[in-house]
This record gives sequence, C-alpha cells and structure tokens, in this order.
Amino acid sequence: MYLYGYVVGDLERRTLLVNTFYNVSIAIFYAVFRMAIWLSREWFYQRELVQKIKNEQLVTELQYLKSQINPHIVFNTLNLIYGSIHKTNPEARQLVVQFSDLLRYQLYECNVEKVPIEKELDYLSNYVNLQRLRKNDNLTVNVEVSENSKGFTVAPLLFSPFVENAFKYVSNHETKHNGITVRLSLEKDTLMFSCFNTKNGKVVKTADGSGGIGIANVKRRLELLYPQRHELKIAENTDMFEVELKLIV
Repeated sequence: MYLYGYVVGDLERRTLLVNTFYNVSIAIFYAVFRMAIWLSREWFYQRELVQKIKNEQLVTELQYLKSQINPHIVFNTLNLIYGSIHKTNPEARQLVVQFSDLLRYQLYECNVEKVPIEKELDYLSNYVNLQRLRKNDNLTVNVEVSENSKGFTVAPLLFSPFVENAFKYVSNHETKHNGITVRLSLEKDTLMFSCFNTKNGKVVKTADGSGGIGIANVKRRLELLYPQRHELKIAENTDMFEVELKLIV
C-alpha cells in the first residue's frame, strides 16, 4: 500500500480491499499453476508406468511363447501315462492328475491380469503335494490357510516363487528338524502371506538381497501391479529363510 499508493502515487492502491484482492489473486494464480504442474507430472508418470507394464507384459509373453512346447502333446502324453498306470496304484494316478492340473493352470489360466484366490491356492496345494513326494520323510511341510481367504482376486503365480524357493533351499539335516511352513490369511482388505523354511547354513541371497531370480521377478511384479499397496520383508540367516508379504487386495 505504501509503495504503490504513496510512493508511486496510485490512489486506488491505497485501500486495503484493492490490495487484498490483488494479493489473493496472485496467490490463487500460483496455487493453480503449481497444481497444474503437479497434475501434469502425475499424469505423465502414470502414462509411463502403464506403458512400462505393457512393454514388460509383451516381453514376458514373447518369452513364454518361445519356451512353450505344444500343450496338446503334453496333455496327450499325460493321458497315455495315466491310462497305462494300473488302477491298483491310485497314488501314481493321482500324481499324474495333479501334475496335469499344474500345467493346465500355467498354460491356460494365468494369461489374465488377476485370478480368483481359490485357483491360486489350488495350484499351490498341487505343487506342495508333488514336492512332498520328492522329499524324504524327515521334512515337515505345513500349509495353513484361513477360512476367510476367498472371494477376491490376485495376480497369478504371485506366491509360487516363494514356495518353490523354500523347497529348493530347504535343509536336509539327518539329526535336526527340516521344515517348511506356508501361511495365508485375510485381515480386512489386507492379504497376509508368509513362507518359512529351514536351511543348511548357506546364505542364498543374491547381490540385491532378493534371494534368487524368481523372487526378484516377484518383487518387480509387485512394484508394477501393486504400487504403494504391498509390503515385502525377507529375513535370512544361516539356519532359516522367511518371506512375509502384505498385500492390499
């Protein structure tokens, strides 16, 4: 008011109302301008993120197609094996059925953004049952799934790398306990998943602390598919390896 109203001589600027309107207008202008810049940056970031997800999905699909063998040959062969196993050996026949279900899920049901959690749990159950047959009797495997873990969808094959990692690196002590424990529960809208396994004493983490290529890929998928909606913790020492995942579904 002093500068414009008295020094410069602008009589209208001597009043408080005019100066207040002027300053408020400038403040609103800068606030709107700043908001526009922020919204533009967020829009650009989201567009780049969506494009990155699409590119990675295309690369994954190409790699999948390159490595895929003819599924009809696989299933026809499995049917022949199933038919050749005598009915007096139900365990072997059930093994072929479970393996067939694993392949069918990977080949035909995972080409979508999300799958029902029930299908993902069925896949994990079949995988665990097959792995149990490969391991000796000195291994204890516990899978604990809460009754309310149903009725929602998740990204396919999100938990299997952790379980595969557990069976790959589980200990084989002759005199000590060897165990794998998988837990999954739902608390409100947060999915709680954990996978624990005993180890032989060798640290298996890679340089980035991921615990292996499969787990590193899952970490990347979580960043892309569940940004700001997941929390992943990996703990490891010479005797154990444990993964804890919280996921807002």
